[in-house]
Amino acid sequence: RIREDGKDGIPEHPYLYETDVEISLVGGSCKSPVERFWNGSSAVYILQKAVSVHESNSLEESRTDDAVYASEVLPKESPGNQALSVARAKQLISLYTMVQNPNVTSLGTSVPAVLPPLWARCDGSDPQHTCWIGAEPLKAATKVTGLNIYMVSCDGPTADKTRFANLEELKMEHKIRHHSSVVTTKGFAQYELIAAAGIEDTFAESGSSISVDITWNGVEKILETPPLVSAATLNIALESGDPRSPVFHLYRELQFLLALAEALRTGVPEWPEPSECESALKLVREFLTDLKKKLDGDFIFGNKNETEKIKCDTAAVDSCIKSIFGERGDLDFTEQLWCKMKSVSSYQELIDCFTLVIKSLECGEIQPWIHQGSSSFLSQLIQQSYHGKMEEVSLSDITPIQMLLEIGLEKMKKDYVSFFIGKSRSSLLFQDYFISTSVDLQEQVHRVQKLHHVLEIMVSCTGLLQFRHENLFPLTQICMQYYKENPLNEKHVFQLPIRPALVKKFYQNDNPEVWKVEISSGHGQKEVKTTWQVSTNAPVEHGTSNNSGFLSDSTVNGSTEEKLYFITTTQCSQVHFT
Repeated sequence: RIREDGKDGIPEHPYLYETDVEISLVGGSCKSPVERFWNGSSAVYILQKAVSVHESNSLEESRTDDAVYASEVLPKESPGNQALSVARAKQLISLYTMVQNPNVTSLGTSVPAVLPPLWARCDGSDPQHTCWIGAEPLKAATKVTGLNIYMVSCDGPTADKTRFANLEELKMEHKIRHHSSVVTTKGFAQYELIAAAGIEDTFAESGSSISVDITWNGVEKILETPPLVSAATLNIALESGDPRSPVFHLYRELQFLLALAEALRTGVPEWPEPSECESALKLVREFLTDLKKKLDGDFIFGNKNETEKIKCDTAAVDSCIKSIFGERGDLDFTEQLWCKMKSVSSYQELIDCFTLVIKSLECGEIQPWIHQGSSSFLSQLIQQSYHGKMEEVSLSDITPIQMLLEIGLEKMKKDYVSFFIGKSRSSLLFQDYFISTSVDLQEQVHRVQKLHHVLEIMVSCTGLLQFRHENLFPLTQICMQYYKENPLNEKHVFQLPIRPALVKKFYQNDNPEVWKVEISSGHGQKEVKTTWQVSTNAPVEHGTSNNSGFLSDSTVNGSTEEKLYFITTTQCSQVHFT
């Protein structure tokens, strides 16, 4: 019934089987709770102990509150995710096996349907500390020929390496269990590069992470450091806004731009706290006075002495990073005006600033230079002033807000163009999508937000990992392609294939977050695997809240310096129907 209901979409709520078992169908964009030790891609049934009415109501309220996240992740492991006894889980797996077996005719199904794989949460109360049992159909065309049965056990956390397995013993156990004479081994390790670089404090308050996944063949010993001939993938999830970032000044500009866009949309401006000591009105007045004095033509707009200096925490910025993103030297009049007015703190001050500018233009007191192709309303007024005739401007309602938003948007677009084309030499990657004016202002601002996130990633990889152009180039391509097709998502993990040697210095003396060896034998559908892994994070949350059967030691020899690891073993056996 659940399979039929799930044909048009994954059912939102679990189903009750008998009185004690809750069944959910998990798939699509939802994160699978068994992905840490099973790499299947199809939808799966998740079986667990049914919760009481009171717990169910609490869960329902939680799911309603968190509905916005439902498309991204499965509801977090909670007291509602209750494990079944190992005996009950084995009974349910047996029933599932019988239903899938075409030789069992007593059920009245002449041609059994191929059901999704089934996984049952277990409480770990048996001697093996079993935390999951799974069953995956083996198929030939549309016919089920057998099942893979998985037993997942978990111990820990522990820092006692004497409790770690011996690789040769694991291989021998696999050979005996599966009657194999030859086995192959494959290794996997994940290292957290931020912690390894000693800069974890920078990211402690955010969801940012930079890690590397490494895989290799021919494992020789448990916890071995991956060889340089391994395949590696860099994983980057970065949240913008770190005050110590060399582009934090740009982030603050972007936040003001977003505030203006929101004010334009709602008609209710919320002015941020002014970031300058002097008022915007005073800065604009001084700026215009200076232009009037230099109307003799000797003044070159964009002189670096006239541009706004970048203000950031230089103590935390390496000199090589500073050179990556500095102030542009070609700021035109509207861009310099934005730099003065981005500290505006009220609607009236905004009107006063633009009143000064428009009067100076009308009287011919200034003849400012602007970039060719500038399309903001203020740029149009400036072009009209060249001919001594300007249209009347009513600085009321949302007009001044839109005028300021337009010049800020144009300025920031050029900032990003300057970096991605001028500094990172990514002209082949930079696409009109991000700077297009054919969409409305709100969408233009949203695309600039995306560009800033890509910029933060580039700067972090340059400063923290010392990446060069040949590595930044493909990463920029990956990020921009993602953002051409998806909305802003600072939780997204961008992945870049790299050579391990590129980041080896960050992990060679560090302990991995995850280390795993996979022992396999057989081929095709007869392939069977034994997996042993250690991880710093619990692989099964439903076992950590009730540690019946799960071993734990928080210290070894009175020391807490060693990393604590959970030990997870996954064993596979096969049942053949034909």
